[in-house]
Amino acid sequence: MHVAVAILRLKEGLDCSGIVADIDELISQTSSKKVKDKKEKKTETSVVSANIPVIVEPSSESIAVQIEIPPVKELKEERKVKDKKVKDKKAKNKKAEENIALRDTAGNPLPKSVLNSITIFQRKQKKDTVDVWWLSDDGGLTLLLPVIINSRSNWSETKLRIFCTASGVHELEKEQIGMTMLLSKFRIDYSDLVIITDIDEPPKSKTKKWFDGLIRPLLQSGTNGPQVTDGELEAYQYKTDRYLRLRELLLDHSSDSNLVFMTLPVTRKGAFSASLYMAWLEALTANMPPFLLVRGNQTSVLTFYS
Repeated sequence: MHVAVAILRLKEGLDCSGIVADIDELISQTSSKKVKDKKEKKTETSVVSANIPVIVEPSSESIAVQIEIPPVKELKEERKVKDKKVKDKKAKNKKAEENIALRDTAGNPLPKSVLNSITIFQRKQKKDTVDVWWLSDDGGLTLLLPVIINSRSNWSETKLRIFCTASGVHELEKEQIGMTMLLSKFRIDYSDLVIITDIDEPPKSKTKKWFDGLIRPLLQSGTNGPQVTDGELEAYQYKTDRYLRLRELLLDHSSDSNLVFMTLPVTRKGAFSASLYMAWLEALTANMPPFLLVRGNQTSVLTFYS
């Protein structure tokens, strides 16, 4: 069975269990406190009422009560007002639950920086870009997901930029025309189409030095030997150089984007070690905005428009 894969990476990580309180426990505590306060208030009211003497004078006369039934229009208006109050109350309760959820383990409000990182996908996004690095055809999932996200209200102000690669300057015009026609057939609304022609250039020495610091601990012998061998690193040097060059391009073009999508590099079982593969993914996503690596299962998910 062929499956699609998506890997999301955030700078701050995705595990907030150590800094955010358990919402169920907080809601339970808050509800218990409200019930207790309500009971105490009711008891106080009963005590006060018991101390007030009530005098009832008997009356032998019958009292005629005239009940006026308001017009239907007024009843409808009254109903609207009641419905609005119920709706506002529900919205208020929902907001209260959200405020309860966004507290630390001691019940205190979270710092703004922490709050922003937790609610990054729930708040209105600034007018910036969602970048799509479509490096190979996987059935179109890498293109479909950003289009769906861009159609949501919180992301409607962002612009979609699409990046593709070409073999060189001589292929630039051909690739540009081909991609423009393809995106038009897929009915994808985008702001910019960028064709990268210098993908095959060697990475800078600064980038190589950064990766060397990343991979060096994996080359050292451990209990079961090194996680990555010198021979393996040398055998796949061309792949490493390509991913390091991609890192440079990502930093140049997408370091300030709201969200980055990229085709997930293909891995084959037994071809190279998992540690080397993860080092490549680290090279692509480290110190970047929210990053989603996507690999479809080669099944077409986009519909042509003809």
